[in-house]
Amino acid sequence: MENIVWHKHKVEKLERSKQKKQKPCILWFTGLSGAGKSTVADAVEQKLFELGHHTYLLDGDNVRHGLNKDLGFSDADRVENIRRIGEMAKLFADAGLIVMSAFISPFRSDRQMVRDLVEEKEFVEVYISTPLSTCEERDPKGLYKKARSGQIKNFTGIDSDYEVPHHPEVTLNTAELNVNECVDRVISYLKQNEII
Repeated sequence: MENIVWHKHKVEKLERSKQKKQKPCILWFTGLSGAGKSTVADAVEQKLFELGHHTYLLDGDNVRHGLNKDLGFSDADRVENIRRIGEMAKLFADAGLIVMSAFISPFRSDRQMVRDLVEEKEFVEVYISTPLSTCEERDPKGLYKKARSGQIKNFTGIDSDYEVPHHPEVTLNTAELNVNECVDRVISYLKQNEII
């Protein structure tokens, strides 16, 4: 882009990471509405905070109240939603943080786009593999009921596709695992990969 130059700062990601005694990464929680993404991401952040780590949680609904309030739920808007979140998460990772991101993010190509923004091993895809039937039973916001009755169009899992990750770093089924078990598995992955 003409007349725009990247400004290199004196304090870099490596120094920020050393100061925080952690490796930055993006924990990208993906799955259907009601699968447990926000619940698990929130619990993981609480655990990391208790352990003295520096984190930030980006949640789908919260981001759509501000940064992405101009976007709807068409395929094009979903792509732009994830692009913006990916760029923001990249900035937080550059600050040395462990970023949790809880978004349906239904398209593999969008998740790959975010993975490609950061260094190798900085993107950790956490697939919340909870079955559609369980998500519909939970239906915490009443969205499945509205989608089934036609009140909501382009609803992921009903009339809009969700593309299951091919090779997520972590897979969690909240129909089989409780929140603490999910947290333990994520923390275990972070320790095994020397992120924390």
